[in-house]
Amino acid sequence: MAELTAAGTLFGERLRDLRKKRGITQVMLAEATGIPQNHVSSIERGTKVPNLLTLIRLAHALECKVSALVSVFDKEDLAKFVK
Repeated sequence: MAELTAAGTLFGERLRDLRKKRGITQVMLAEATGIPQNHVSSIERGTKVPNLLTLIRLAHALECKVSALVSVFDKEDLAKFVK
C-alpha cells in the first residue's frame, strides 16, 4: 500500500505542475473532464489514484498525451512500485 501512496503522490505532483503550467484551475480542469473538483484535488494530493478513463480525460483536457502525465516515473521509480 505504501507503494501506491508514493506513486499517487508523484502522479499528483505531475498533474498539478502540468495544470498550473497551462494556467488551468482545478475547477476548470474538473469542468473540462467531467470529474468532480474534489476528486481532482484528491488526485493532486495523492490520496486518490486515477483509473485509465480518468487519465485519458485529464490528458485530453490538458492537451497532452497520457504518457506526459505518467512520465514522472522513471525505471527506478517503477522498480519500487512493481514487485
